Amino acid sequence: MELDTVLEEARSVMGPDRVFGEPHERNGVTVIPAAKIAGGGGGGADESDDGGAGGGFGVRARPAGALVIDEDGSVKWKVPFDINRVILGGQLVGVAFFFFAWLTERSKARAVAKTAIATAAIGPRAG
Repeated sequence: MELDTVLEEARSVMGPDRVFGEPHERNGVTVIPAAKIAGGGGGGADESDDGGAGGGFGVRARPAGALVIDEDGSVKWKVPFDINRVILGGQLVGVAFFFFAWLTERSKARAVAKTAIATAAIGPRAG
C-alpha cells in the first residue's frame, strides 16, 4: 500500500463529517451529535531489493456532546454524562482522603513519640 493511499484514508476517517453526525429532527427540535476524534499513524520502508514496507493507523472516537436547536432557533450545547469519569473522580477523591488521613495520623504519632522522648530525657519533675 502506498503512503499516499494511507494518508488519504486517514484524512477521510478524521474529517469533519466524522466529527459531526447526521442531524436528527423530532417535534421541531434538531439534534446534531458531535465526537472527539484522535488518531495516529506510523510507517516504514526498506531500501533492499525485497521492496519491504510497513504502516499502521489508529483512530479513537468519543462522544463530545450535541448541538440542540429548539423550535425558536435557540442553540444549546449538551454534554453527555460520562459515568466512567464520575467513578474515576470518586476514586481519586477517596485515595486522596485516605492518604491525608494517614499523613495526619502519622504526624500525631510522631508528635506523641517526640513528647515521650523529651519527657524521658528531662526526667520527672519535682513538684
